[in-house]
Amino acid sequence: MNQGLTTDLATLMMQQKELQAARASGVRRVEFRDRTVEYRSDAELAAAIRDLEARIAAAQGQPAVQVHIVTKNRGW
Repeated sequence: MNQGLTTDLATLMMQQKELQAARASGVRRVEFRDRTVEYRSDAELAAAIRDLEARIAAAQGQPAVQVHIVTKNRGW
C-alpha cells in the first residue's frame, strides 16, 4: 500500500474501503487496480487500515489519532 505521499485522497479512501471489506469478510488477499496484496494475518491487515486512516487524516489536514495504552502491575 505504500505508494508514496502523492496518492490522492479519493484513491486512499477507495483503498481503505477495499481493505475494510476484505477484513470484514475474512479475506486476506486484496486486489486494487493492477496490484494484488496478500496480508499474512489479520493484524497486518488492521495495521494497513490504520496506516490508510492516518494518511487520509493527514490529507484532510486532521491530526493523526494516537492511542496510548498504560498498564500497571502490582508489586515489583
